[in-house]
Amino acid sequence: MARKNRRQLFEKVEIIDAGAKGKSIAKAPDGRVIFVDNAVPGDVVDIQTYKKRKAFFEGSAVHFHSLSDKRTEAACEHFGVCGGCKWQHMDYKHQLFYKQQEVTNNLTRLGGIELPEVSPILGSKEQFFYRNKMEFSFSDSRWLTKEEIGSGEDLGDRNALGFHIPGMWDKILDIKKCHLQADPSNAIRLAVKEFAVKNSLDFFNTRNQTGLLRTLMIRTTSTGEIMVLIQFFKEDIEKRELLLDHLKDRFPTITSLQYVINGKANDTIYDQEVICYTGRDHIFEEMEGLQFKINAKSFYQTNSDQAYTLYKTARDFAGLTGDELVYDLYTGTGTIAQFVAKKAKKVVGVEAVPDAIKAAKENAKHNGIENTSFHVGDMKSVFNDQFIQTHGQPDVIITDPPRDGMHKDVVQQIINIAPEKIVYVSCNSATQARDLAQLNDVYKVTKTQAVDMFPQTHHIENVVLLEKR
Repeated sequence: MARKNRRQLFEKVEIIDAGAKGKSIAKAPDGRVIFVDNAVPGDVVDIQTYKKRKAFFEGSAVHFHSLSDKRTEAACEHFGVCGGCKWQHMDYKHQLFYKQQEVTNNLTRLGGIELPEVSPILGSKEQFFYRNKMEFSFSDSRWLTKEEIGSGEDLGDRNALGFHIPGMWDKILDIKKCHLQADPSNAIRLAVKEFAVKNSLDFFNTRNQTGLLRTLMIRTTSTGEIMVLIQFFKEDIEKRELLLDHLKDRFPTITSLQYVINGKANDTIYDQEVICYTGRDHIFEEMEGLQFKINAKSFYQTNSDQAYTLYKTARDFAGLTGDELVYDLYTGTGTIAQFVAKKAKKVVGVEAVPDAIKAAKENAKHNGIENTSFHVGDMKSVFNDQFIQTHGQPDVIITDPPRDGMHKDVVQQIINIAPEKIVYVSCNSATQARDLAQLNDVYKVTKTQAVDMFPQTHHIENVVLLEKR
């Protein structure tokens, strides 16, 4: 028996809202939600569905009857193919509106939280070229557009240095110009590709696990320092040095030029030895006179300017007077801990990653900060009676967990510790809402502030202040 075709065409449908993960929302005639991946609220479109579920459809706009006044012209030639900036076709003020709406909806609907007056979202001054870290992948068989395939023309160079096509782990889109990282990022990437092609350096083939060049990482700082790291699949001293020497000579402003030889199946570098070829093995970011040492494996907020805004918001919410003991959970390399330290009596940072804690201690020493201490531990078990007895009863807890939020046991431990205030920094307001719901009987949300770290995307950070009821 032939499988029933589940694809449907809905004609002349208005896009009514923006939803999660950068998709827009329409309604089918039967009332079911349609998530649309290439439209803007206010567009009137024909939608071809490609997925059907009990409560919703997923689809794409295949014909536009009228265009929304919320639209703008996408700046990047790769928009619509590269999955990196899904909202580039929406005017920035409307991006901010829908980001604010998502945070508010998540906290009230998912978390059941009664909110105070919501502060207006803090937008980014720079809407393009704001990222301080980019990672690009090499491929010997670049992604071809439908137009290229249908042209019948000689497609020339099939090598790519760019981004993964969304949902396709082995397909790489060759990037001509990326609008996310400021110069010399594009110049370095293009120079690497041009030199590699000219000198027959093999680009990686993910399926066959063959080739020489795997990935390129570029990190920059607001102080003008640059880190470049090239990941090779195997050692070839002659070709490796040829490329690295070319970069060193062509871009003398590179502060840190490093490489990795990684022959394993995946290209993560966190379990690999990073070798410094020339310059320092780190770069420095600066914030309010503090310097933060960043190595190839360090986590640092990818929008330096907005990281400052985010950290100022967290510090303001904490309302420190100089007498408080502060616990900074998920402290990473200790950036927030050191940023608030001058207004606190002492800050205790906790993080599960030993390398991050090592970096936090080095940064604090480098900055001459003596009222911080940093500790490695699993959040679910570290806050036992002995830890509290040793380090003291905190007046304020600042927590900045990963996208999954806090484990329910961690939330319960915070309730047991019972600080007067909690400042919760989140990159995922849905999991933040879940955690706030668990805290809701004991703590009241008294402030909330969304901060846009990632223009042209649906991602949004949110800071919440909780005080004892």
